[in-house]
Amino acid sequence: MSTEKAEAQKEYNVLQNWFLLRSDDNGLFRHLLQQSTNYLEKRTKTIAQINTLNDWKKRQQWAKKTLLEAIGPFPERTPLNAKTLRVIHKMGYRVEHILFESQPGFYVTSTLFIPEPLTGKAPGIVYCSGHSPTGYKAAPYQQVLLNLVQKGFIVLAFDPVGQGERLEYLDEQTGKSKVGSPTREHDMPGPQTFITGSSQARYMMWDGIRAVDYLLSRPEVDPARIGMTGRSGGGTQTAFIGALDDRILATAPECYITNFTRLLQALGPPDAEQNLPNIIGKEFDEPDFLIARAPKPTLMITTLNDYFNHQGSRDTYTEVSRIYKSYGKSENFGMVEDIAPHASTRKNREAMYAFFQKTLTNPGNSKEDSVEYLTADEIRVTATGQLSTSQKTETIFSLNARHADKLVADLEIARKNPSVHLPIVVLQAKKLSGYIPPSQTDKPVFVGVIPKKGFQIEKYYIKGEGDYVIPYLLFIPSKANGKAVLYFSPKGKTKLAESEEVLALVNGGCHVLIPDLIGTGETGPGQWAGSNYFQHFKMEGLGYDLWYGLVLIGRSLVGIRAGDVVKLVHLLRTNGMSEVGGVAVRELSPVLLHAAAFDPFISRVALINPYVSYHSLTRHQYYTLDFIEGAVPSSLTAYDLPDLAASLAPRKLLMTYVTDAMGNVDTGETIVRPQDSKRSTEPQNVIQKELYFVESIYQQVGKKENLTLDRNNSKEKPLIDFFSDWIK
Repeated sequence: MSTEKAEAQKEYNVLQNWFLLRSDDNGLFRHLLQQSTNYLEKRTKTIAQINTLNDWKKRQQWAKKTLLEAIGPFPERTPLNAKTLRVIHKMGYRVEHILFESQPGFYVTSTLFIPEPLTGKAPGIVYCSGHSPTGYKAAPYQQVLLNLVQKGFIVLAFDPVGQGERLEYLDEQTGKSKVGSPTREHDMPGPQTFITGSSQARYMMWDGIRAVDYLLSRPEVDPARIGMTGRSGGGTQTAFIGALDDRILATAPECYITNFTRLLQALGPPDAEQNLPNIIGKEFDEPDFLIARAPKPTLMITTLNDYFNHQGSRDTYTEVSRIYKSYGKSENFGMVEDIAPHASTRKNREAMYAFFQKTLTNPGNSKEDSVEYLTADEIRVTATGQLSTSQKTETIFSLNARHADKLVADLEIARKNPSVHLPIVVLQAKKLSGYIPPSQTDKPVFVGVIPKKGFQIEKYYIKGEGDYVIPYLLFIPSKANGKAVLYFSPKGKTKLAESEEVLALVNGGCHVLIPDLIGTGETGPGQWAGSNYFQHFKMEGLGYDLWYGLVLIGRSLVGIRAGDVVKLVHLLRTNGMSEVGGVAVRELSPVLLHAAAFDPFISRVALINPYVSYHSLTRHQYYTLDFIEGAVPSSLTAYDLPDLAASLAPRKLLMTYVTDAMGNVDTGETIVRPQDSKRSTEPQNVIQKELYFVESIYQQVGKKENLTLDRNNSKEKPLIDFFSDWIK
C-alpha cells in the first residue's frame, strides 16, 4: 500500500485520538479473560467454604461428573486386537513393540519395556509423551523410560495421535507432517471435534485409558500397582486421565499443572487437546483434576520458569493439600520444583523415581542411572516408521467426520417437520453460541465527521458486550430513504469505506453503518491474535487460541459478535430507520446469519463469499483455517448454517460466491440420488445439496423470489441488484 493511500485511510480510524481506547485491539482477549476470571472467582469462594471431609467428597463427585460431561461419553470399549510386531532383547530388559486399536480401526503404536529377569508380578507405569514430533522415541523421554525399567518397573509408552508414528497429516515424500509441529497436528482436527460436540481431548484420553487396559492385560503386571506420568502434553493427559480412571494408583504430572487464572494471564489457552468445552464456565479449575483423585498418591513435578506459570502451580498445591489433609493422607500429595524452563531436570526425575518406588511398593535406589538409548531402528514400531504408510488406519478427522455425518442425518430427519424444527434451531443457536441479548441503553459517542460529495461520514463508537468498544462509520446520504444497511467484513471498516457497493447504497439513499466487530480493524486481533507462543498456523484474522478460550467458557466469537450486531441494529432502529438490511463477507457470514435469526428487524440479508455449512468444515481435512472463527462448538448437535438461513424465510436472502470449507466454489463431488421421482429435483452438486433445504423452505412459504442463490458466483453485481428496490 502506498504511503499516500495509507495516510488517506487513517481518516476512517475512530479511536486513534482516544488514548485509553487506542490499545483496544486486545479487547477481545481482555473480554475473554474477564469472563473467565468471573467464573474462577466464584469457584474460589466455593472452595473457601469447604471445611469437612464430607464436603470435599461432594466436591470430588462434582468434579468427576463435571469432567465427564465436558469430555462427553467415551467410545464403546471394543477389543484391543493387540499385536506384538517385534521383540528386542537388551541387557536387563526386553522391548516389545505393540499395536492396538483404541477404537475399531484406530491404531495406537506403543512400546512395552519389561525388566528381565522378573521374579513376580511387577508394578506398571503408563508413560504419556509431550509434544515431541517423535513421541516417546525422543532422547529426553527415553532417559525416563529406561531408568524406570532399570529400576524394576514395567513401562508402556504410546504415541499420542499426531506424533511419533501416528502423524495424521503425513507428507510421504518428506516423512514429516504437512502442517508442522505436533500442536498443529492437534489443532487441525481439534476445532472439527468441537463442532460435533466432542473434543480432541476425548480421543486422546481414550487412547491413554486403553493403554491402561492393555497394560492390565499383561500377566507380568500387578493390577494393584499402576502408575501414570508424562511431561507437558503428557502431563495434561496424566492429569485428565488420572482424575477419572480409578485403576491408576499413583500419578505424577510434569510441567503442566498450574491454574486457569495464571494460565490465561501468562500464556493464553494452549492447544486443542488441553481444552475442554465450558470447563471454566462450569467453575472447574486445574486443581479439580487432582482433587478428584484424593487421597490417591499424586506428585506435581514443576519448574520455576515454566510458561505454565509456577505461581499457579503453588496456588494449586496449597489448595489440593487441604483435601489430602482432610483425608489424613497428607503424605500422599507432594510437589517438587527445580530452577529450569519448561523442561525435565535430573532433580525432578529422581523425585519421580522415588515417588513411584514408594507408592507402587518397588523400593530401590532413586538416583538416575546412565542409559544407552535405543537406536532409531530399535525403537521403531511399524515397518515404515509411520502407521499411515504401514497399514490402513482411521484418524481423528475420519472418525469425527463420520460422527458429523450422523448428526447431519439426524438434522435431515428433523427438517422434515420445519414448523417444529426451525423455532428449536433458533433457540439452540442462541444457547450453543453463547449469545447474550445486548444492552439497549448504551449511547454512541460522536468522534468526528468526514464530508463527502452527496453524503457525509460520521464517526462513532459504542460500548460492546464487554469492556470494549465498537468503532463504526455511519454514512448519511443527502437524500435519505429511511432505510439502512449494516455492512461488515473481516478486513475491517477501512477496506469497505470506499467500496463501490457502499457508495452505490449511500448514493441511492441508504444509511450505511460499517463497524469494526470485535477482533477486526481497530479492535484486533492485537498481540493475542492467537497461537503466539507455539507459532502455529496463523489464520488471516484470529488464531485458534482465542477461539479455544471462548470454548472454555461455553461461548463463541459468533455469539459475542451477533450480540453486538443486534445492538447496532437497535441503534439504527431507534434513529428512525424503517428497515435494516445486513451484508457480511466470508467468515463473518455466520455472524450475520445468527444475528438475523435472533432479530427479525433485519429484513434482508446478503452473504458475500460465505462457506456453506459447519458440516463442510468437518468434511475437509485441510479446511481454510480462518473459517474456524465463524464456527460454533457443538452446533451440529442441533443445527447447521442452512437451518439458520431457512429460518429467515420469507425475508430476503442473497448468497453469492458460496464455497465449501476449502474455499472452493464447486467441490466437484456428486451425490447419487435414489431412483425416486419425488426427489428427482434434488441437486447433485454438494454445495447445492447443502442449500437444498433453504430453497425448499422458501418455496414452501411461497416466497421463492426472495431467495437469491447466485449461480454465476459473481460477488459484486448481485449485491447492488439485491438492494435495488431500496435505492430509489
